Amino acid sequence: MTSSAETGGAIGTADKDYNLIWYVEACLSNALRLETYIEDAERAKDTEVADLFRKAQADSRKGAELGKDLLRARLSGG
Repeated sequence: MTSSAETGGAIGTADKDYNLIWYVEACLSNALRLETYIEDAERAKDTEVADLFRKAQADSRKGAELGKDLLRARLSGG
């Protein structure tokens, strides 16, 4: 179901800044979780999977940084 209205009505957080904060947290959480997966792949000597997880981790970190920059600009009025 798609809607042009802002989401979050079910839980009372129809707030784009909250959504951005959630996104940053999700990216950082994913990057942290991927660290464990990288270590598991390295222990199994599976460099192909470890490399995949490193790339995904870098993307998650980049998403977090982009989200933090946007959030910082919006909250400072910029």
